[in-house]
Amino acid sequence: MKTAKAGGKKLSFLSIYFLGINAVVGSGAFLLPQVIYRDMNLMSVLVLLFAALTVSMVALVYADLASRFKESGAAWIYSYNAFGRFAGFEIGIFIWFLGCCTLTAEVVALLTTLKSFLPVFHNPVVYYSSVVGLIVLFSIINLFGRSLVKLVDNTSSAAKMATIIIFIVVGAFTIHFGHFHPVIPTAAASSFSGFFSHFGAAFSVVFYLFAGFSFVPIAAKQMENPEKNIPRVLVAVMASVTILYSLMMVVAIGILGTRMSKYSTPIAIAFRDGVGTWGYVLVIVGMLISIFGVAFVASFNAPSLIASLANEHGMLPKVIGKKNRYNAPWVSIILTAAVSLMLSTQSYLFLVSCIVLASFVQYVPTIFAEIRFQHTDEFPTHGFKLPGKYLIPVLALVISFYMVTNFTAKTIMVGAIVAVIAAIAYIFIDKDEKCEQKRQARLAKLRKKG
Repeated sequence: MKTAKAGGKKLSFLSIYFLGINAVVGSGAFLLPQVIYRDMNLMSVLVLLFAALTVSMVALVYADLASRFKESGAAWIYSYNAFGRFAGFEIGIFIWFLGCCTLTAEVVALLTTLKSFLPVFHNPVVYYSSVVGLIVLFSIINLFGRSLVKLVDNTSSAAKMATIIIFIVVGAFTIHFGHFHPVIPTAAASSFSGFFSHFGAAFSVVFYLFAGFSFVPIAAKQMENPEKNIPRVLVAVMASVTILYSLMMVVAIGILGTRMSKYSTPIAIAFRDGVGTWGYVLVIVGMLISIFGVAFVASFNAPSLIASLANEHGMLPKVIGKKNRYNAPWVSIILTAAVSLMLSTQSYLFLVSCIVLASFVQYVPTIFAEIRFQHTDEFPTHGFKLPGKYLIPVLALVISFYMVTNFTAKTIMVGAIVAVIAAIAYIFIDKDEKCEQKRQARLAKLRKKG
């Protein structure tokens, strides 16, 4: 995620837009079409559109809330102001956990891509040494401050956008329309329960492709006119990404057909089959740059979040937010690296499911916060107002709870452990009363519309 120095030039609408694109489009765009197609064949495009519609409703809720608050923090700030300190603390910890999962998932995705053409990475010693090496490398770089973050973020954004657009435009000329069959797997078409099962499995994976939008409002204070620009960016990013994902899926299926489910890097293989070796190399290089960039930026965002919980809001011990002479939160960086390394023993798909769970945990209280503010007229909006009042939040809430039916017991157990550890930590952490008093004073001023 792009950053701006305090007092320096703030991020414009266009900068926030590309920040949003980079937050949403990650490794899943290149690796997950295989899994989605395996469950729903050609109808995976419809599943993708349904997931996009679902996440867009949640994004509209975020847009409305972003129009009410200038503060950085997004979901945990909304919960903090709606339901109090404990709710904000829990959501803040889950967002940090989501950041750790994202970092690990992108590192695993990077090595999965390398495995596809470098057999040495199938060796467990080489593989896990590389995982540890990359996470440690990111942490060391972050210890020297944020100077590289903007460069890596911009390079990553340019690489992924160029790769996706070239794949769609050039690949469209190599489509075989006979490959748009079967429309749906036999197992899914045989019964309603079979369809529901396959649809749910694909939906959970597709949901991950859009989850990154929630990171956009986290750096609100670094943006120009955040109450107006963030809502507009969220709508623009969701529309853009939906179009790109849908076209990528259609082109990939049109080139590979039923072979989509056989490859760990389906987009690269599809382009190789469509245009030759240069297409494969182009996609692989674009993937590697993109995934490396997302992993690096995640390694910066996650520790920055818990450091802000400690330094700006007094919700964690001050030592966690302690910074070195390069203004880097070194304790938070070490904590993030440690948790990410523990997660690195898990598979890419399990990490994806943890990210979706952590997203769900922040979406639900955020939606309830929106319903509360709609009902009480607290915190007036500035430049964006959610249409339909309760309709979109209620629909978003219903579909968010549907996601619970698709989580495995292992994923739910991980989420429960994170919640319990956070709750226990909250009990024993000394509360910063000055921060709470400032919060109460701010709430008193904003309770009524001016």
